[in-house]
Amino acid sequence: MREPENGGSDWTAEFKEEISGMAKEGMNHPSTKPVLTGAAIGAAAGLLLPVVSWPLGLIAGASFALYQRIKK
Repeated sequence: MREPENGGSDWTAEFKEEISGMAKEGMNHPSTKPVLTGAAIGAAAGLLLPVVSWPLGLIAGASFALYQRIKK
């Protein structure tokens, strides 16, 4: 991960970089498959849990998987 000039972690720039890379490279990008898997798991959980809808589960699963990729 890049370190910004102020010494903190600039996670928004990392997310933007990762998402634009996935958009440009498609399935060839190393983060695409784990994020899609996370989205599928989240959507399945949304279908099974009465409190969460599948679109919310899909977004949460994809976001969590992307966060895990950026965190490394």
